[in-house]
Amino acid sequence: MPSEFDLIRRHFTRPARHTDLAVGDDAALLAPRRGMQLAVSTDMLVAGTHFFADTDPEALGWKTLAVNVSDLAAMGAEPRWAVLALALPAADEAWIDAFARGFFACADAFGVDLAGGDTTRGPLTLCVTIFGEVPAGGAITRSGARAGDDLWITGAPGQAALGLAHLRNEVALGPDAARACLAALHRPQPRVAFGQALRGLAGAMLDVSDGLLGDLGHILECSACGARIDVTALPLAALHALGADDALARRCLLSGGDDYELLFTAPPARRDRLAALAQEHGLPLSRIGSITANTGELLLREADGREHPTAHRGYDHFA
Repeated sequence: MPSEFDLIRRHFTRPARHTDLAVGDDAALLAPRRGMQLAVSTDMLVAGTHFFADTDPEALGWKTLAVNVSDLAAMGAEPRWAVLALALPAADEAWIDAFARGFFACADAFGVDLAGGDTTRGPLTLCVTIFGEVPAGGAITRSGARAGDDLWITGAPGQAALGLAHLRNEVALGPDAARACLAALHRPQPRVAFGQALRGLAGAMLDVSDGLLGDLGHILECSACGARIDVTALPLAALHALGADDALARRCLLSGGDDYELLFTAPPARRDRLAALAQEHGLPLSRIGSITANTGELLLREADGREHPTAHRGYDHFA
């Protein structure tokens, strides 16, 4: 039976690219570049809460780091370092090897050094703390939305939630649709480059992890404003094409989590620049509504022009 230190040595120790001292000592030594602020975030994934226990370990390794990378993307930051804490029910080397492959594939894709961490025996729990850099004063926060701003979202939100609905037998997707939606669920693609390109353009931003409405509520609270979402502007067609009826498509897009797309605000004068930026990055971008002065109010405007308030509640770990 391998020891804790054998597992770390075999599966999680490798040369670092921009870390002064990484895995193997009591602490890592990191040197931020001149003129940069550190952006730091932590996310925990727990079996049975955030993923099924039989999830493919390589995909889980990717996702464990990707959801943290996405938090930095939402600030317009560049990912640089991560520390990884694992609680494992057993020292299953085949599982750990596959997990490490997925984790380091994501690390390589986004330029992240693994700088340290810890392992212990316990219920399967995966926790990453990630460190990134952003030019001093250049971070995009949740508090910069202003009345009159447009509300935008990247990519094809709702596909991850549709994949989860498929796994729960709430909908039967065709093979190609299931493959696309499960890829969105298990291997999210953080919008790092686009997030950095939005510095100076976006007023407020976050990544959608707990549902569009719930996460938008955080922007409204931090910015002391309201919002109006135009249902006809939502990118629902992609979900319809994958096999979701209108009710399920709306639920997945508005309330489903695990998208890790960027939800942000920007003044209308920046529409042309944002359209050009989306084309440069090959990334779909949808203008789905606007910010209002009515603090905390969130309205949905239907196709017939009727408006009605909706709760901005997302996934709650203690609900």
